[in-house]
Parts: sequence; structure tokens; C-alpha cells
Amino acid sequence: MEYATGSSRRLLLAMFATSVLGMCASYAHGNEVDVRELTISEINKDFAQGRYTSEQLTRAFLSRIDQYNPYYNAFTAMNSKALDEARDIDRRRRAGEQLEPMAGIPVVVKDTIDMAGFASTAGYAPLSSKAGGMDLIPERDAAVVQRLRAAGAIILGKTNVPVFSGNPANANDSWAGVTYNALNRSWSPGGSSAGTATAVAANFAVVGLAEETGGSIQNPAGAQSLVGIKPTFGLIPNSGVIPQAGSTRDVVGPIARNVRDAAMTLDVLAGYTLDDPKTTASFGNIPQQGYSSGLQPGALKGKRIGLFGAGWSGSFATLPRATKQQYYKAVKQLEALGAILVDDPFAGSGLVEMAPADGDYDARGSDAHAYDLDLYLKNLGDSAQVHSLEQLQARIGVNLFEAQGPLEYYTTQLPVLAGSYKTPTVAPDLSGFANLRENYLRIFNRVMDENNLDAMVFPQMLEPLGDVYEGFMDATTASVINIAGIPGVVVPSGVYPQGQPFSLIFVGRLWSERDLIACAYDYEQQVKGRLIAENLQSTLGPSPE
Repeated sequence: MEYATGSSRRLLLAMFATSVLGMCASYAHGNEVDVRELTISEINKDFAQGRYTSEQLTRAFLSRIDQYNPYYNAFTAMNSKALDEARDIDRRRRAGEQLEPMAGIPVVVKDTIDMAGFASTAGYAPLSSKAGGMDLIPERDAAVVQRLRAAGAIILGKTNVPVFSGNPANANDSWAGVTYNALNRSWSPGGSSAGTATAVAANFAVVGLAEETGGSIQNPAGAQSLVGIKPTFGLIPNSGVIPQAGSTRDVVGPIARNVRDAAMTLDVLAGYTLDDPKTTASFGNIPQQGYSSGLQPGALKGKRIGLFGAGWSGSFATLPRATKQQYYKAVKQLEALGAILVDDPFAGSGLVEMAPADGDYDARGSDAHAYDLDLYLKNLGDSAQVHSLEQLQARIGVNLFEAQGPLEYYTTQLPVLAGSYKTPTVAPDLSGFANLRENYLRIFNRVMDENNLDAMVFPQMLEPLGDVYEGFMDATTASVINIAGIPGVVVPSGVYPQGQPFSLIFVGRLWSERDLIACAYDYEQQVKGRLIAENLQSTLGPSPE
């Protein structure tokens, strides 16, 4: 066989490139890219085989958004440069550049996460010019957005949230309007990362960024039968994110349709940055081969898993029969996969006595809300319209933490915040919260050690989803894992008799994400419990009321 050299080789390469581009064009125009349920691995394989380009894939996602989003309202803003960014990825791929696995992958980010040049509105009308207010436009991307861009991801837009991320069930009070559940428009979409979950479940993007203070990653993931990773506090930077408890509880994490995509996204997001000094804690705690390295069948075999019980939460006593039935079914599935199950290991540990006696949401850790918000505003950049909480409140004519303000309810629960919000430039005394976290972790670690546990597993929600207009969603782990700062991984587990999704959450020690992800993957692959959004509405119809 004679090998081509010199000009003949260049001619052959040109012919090959023309053939590939022609094949891509034929695929895109003759057979529009079907974006439904595409995974990162499948897309990378398709890129390698020349089935379509990043531009063509991005166009297909944007076309789907144009068709279906008016009925589901997942977005607060779209990125008009998405196609240009996709073309740049294609140029780099044609040039032979070695690209990251997320290069060319369409993603979305929660509204509260800064993107340079885009308003971060927190769902609050006075912070959106589209609703007659002002715009908070950051000069820099949040650290997690910087990492997505460096990995080559194509950010399609920003997703809807309730006002200041204050609702665990929906985004109904957002200036942008109601966001609907992609599985069923009448069900609650989960909050506060409602738009991100709807965008992922509706196949408007491959993965999305969410943020949690007290259930805001796990609730939307559970509500829309998705995978959500609530990471250890300090694993992923939350600088450049409108805070609720930025100094103590807030975490950013991925929501995806499958465990592998969530793990691959976590690989991009995790680790130290100078922008967020608390991420120094991640040194030595990130798996060298990445979070997707442990994804294999059999991961649950021999694992000692603790079960939900009265020792973890007082709500166990009132767990609805439907949830008990679904949970016990899941427990049998775990047992069949070789897990060794330990019943209510926290019984008598003192953990449940640390929660509020009235059973209400535990907001402790949000004591520094005003201080954190003031710091966030200072970092927006010189061109921002305001640079402090004082300036913001003067500009909009609302005292956020006082009567009629959207954050007033925090001051009624948190004495530290009630005494500090008037002097937001002064760091409040968080020694009470520090002691609380320390005590939670001591109990948690002791119980894990005494029972030789690898993880805990709970039903993610206490009861089936309510309708979109209900204002609460009770997670079995909020706020324990948020106060303790420990991780959790949500994985779909099946369907309630009335059709709503049922999910599990695997919970473990600080920095145990890799092991939790591996357990969730094994369960996902064997049980296949995800409810898929099909036959989305494409025209506006009657209200789901």
C-alpha cells in the first residue's frame, strides 16, 4: 500500500473534512438532532463520529426551548452568544485541539449565579429591569461559571427562582412568573432551583447548575425525577452567587438526568479557587481520578447503609403510608443489590433533639445573611449600580430584612441576624452556629463509626408532590445536612401510585461524594426508577389549577 505524502496528504485531509462537514450538515438539516435524553458521553461520541457539530446541537436545544419553554417558563434570560460560543468550540475541534468532555455541551445556570453582563435578579422584581426595577449586572462570572466556560460548556441561559430563593417548592412569586414541572404541569417543580430542574427534565439542556441552602438542589431533583448532588460545604466555590447563608451553608451543585452526567459536571466544578478561600478545605479530599471513576455495577454490594428512622427525624412518626410503601420497596431493592441495611442507627443519639421542637425549617446558619449579601454586592464590580446593601435598599426603597421586606421572616427566626442586619458591614458573631455544626458532626460521625456505616439512605421527600401552587416541600434531610455541611446525592427510585416521582437521597460523611455517587449509580443502573418527561405541551392551554 502506498501512503499519501505532501500535497496529496493535504488533499485527502481536505476531502475527509469536507465529507465530515457534509455528513454533519445532512444530519442537522435532513434529520434534526433529537436532543431528548442525550447524555454527555453520547454527545461526545456523536461529535467524534461527525454526526453533528456543537453549533447544530445548540441550535436544536434552542429550537426546543423556543417551542416548549413558553409553557414551562424555565428561564429568566437567554444567552444570545450561545451559538457563537458553540461555533468557537467547533473551530477548536476542527483544529485538532484536545477538548474537555464538557466542550460543546449545552447547560443552564440558576439565576442567582453570576454571569458577566447578565442581570442576577434573585427572582425579585425590584432587581429586574424587565419588571420595572434595576439590574444587578456583575462584571465577572461566578467561579463555577468560569469553570464551565473553561471546560467549553455552552451556557444557554439563566433559570428561574423564587424571590431570594426563599421557597422550597416552587418559583411562583418570581417576577418572571410561575415555573412548571416538566413531568406534569400541575405538580410542584421543587424549589428554589425550579428553573434548572425544569430545563433539565424538559431536555432544554443536558445538565444545570443549582444552589442549596436548605433543600434547593435536592427538592427540584426529587420533584422532577432527576439526579442532584448537594456537595460538602467548601467543595465547590459559591463566590459570585447571591447568598442566603454564603458563609455557612450555601453550596452549588449539578442537576442532571443521570448519575454519570452529574458526576462529570462535579469534576468540573470542584476544588480550590482564590475567589473563595473556604475551598482550601477541599485539598486532599477530591478523588484523583475524578468523581466518575467509581461508577460501576456492584458498588452497593457489602456496603453498610443506615435507614431512615425516628432517631434521624421526628417526621418519621408521621410518614405517609404511600411514602413508607415506596421507601420499603426501595429498601428491598438495596438489599437485593447486596447492601447491608442498618435500621435507624441514630436512635438515641441525640440528633433529633437538636432540631427545632416545632418541626419548622431550621434556618440557623443564615445569621450572616445581611453580611454575606453586602459582601456579594461589593464584588459586583465598579460598573454596578450599587455596591452595598445600604445603597441597594436606598435605591429600591425597601428594607429587605424589615416588615414588608422579602427577607423579614429570617429576622423573626434568627436573633443574631435580627441584631446585625442594620450593620451589615460588621461580621456577626457566628459562634452559636459553629457550635451547632460541631455538635451535629460529632453525633453524625460517632453514629457512622459505631455502626461501621458507609452511607445513609432516606426517602428524599416526606410525601408525594403537591400541586404547583402549594408553598412547601418537606425534605427528610433539610436542614440537618445543610447545617452539618455533609453531602447528599438524589437518585430517582420510582413512582407513587398517583404518578408523582419518588426519589432516594444517599447521605454520607464530609467529602464522601465519590462513594455516594457510586452507590447512586449502582442503584440507578439496576432499578431504572426515573420518570421521563414525554409529550411536552407545545401550545399554551388552560391553567393547571
